[in-house]
Amino acid sequence: MSSVKTRVLASGSPWRKDLLASTGALFDVQTAPVDEYSITAPDPMSLARARSEAKALATAEVRSGALVIGADQVLSLEGRMFDKARSLGEARERLALMAGKAHTLHSGLALAYKPDERAPARILAATVVDVAMPMRPLTGDEIDAYLATGEWQGSVECYQYENRGVHLFDGVAGDQSSIVGLPLQTLLKVLRQLGVDLLRQPTPPWSLI
Repeated sequence: MSSVKTRVLASGSPWRKDLLASTGALFDVQTAPVDEYSITAPDPMSLARARSEAKALATAEVRSGALVIGADQVLSLEGRMFDKARSLGEARERLALMAGKAHTLHSGLALAYKPDERAPARILAATVVDVAMPMRPLTGDEIDAYLATGEWQGSVECYQYENRGVHLFDGVAGDQSSIVGLPLQTLLKVLRQLGVDLLRQPTPPWSLI
């Protein structure tokens, strides 16, 4: 049985950081040393899972003794997969394509652990949570008004639903934490299955088999 020294969120996303902090958990943040765009998969669920696992494993390799949380999000629409838009023009095309249609956000989640320097990092658990996002029809002026907020940057969906991106929808029946990219209820459930209850054990040390 190995002792966990701390927990690490393997993500540079400020939104994921805020979500995890909302649980009362204490944790470190470290951007995963991996090129997510070099990872490919045949479908969006597999891609979200593969990238979240790669982030968790790569970070665990340099943070032995820590329980590492990796996350990634992939967007799919009409059979196509999308990554983060690299320009304002690409973001405009993305929103115009999604307007009046339902796209899906696939949020991958993985937990990895490396007990000591001699042992390899391993995945303890991994899953993907999907949320359907029916976007309302949008005019070109509405798209430009939203893009002017700058919220399209850094997110695969080119909007921030938790902020002004909510104007792009009439209603979404999904877990907001999954929309943002870190499915909290799923994460907490997986941690409990591993013997870690953050409500009663907000800080390490813990023991993992």
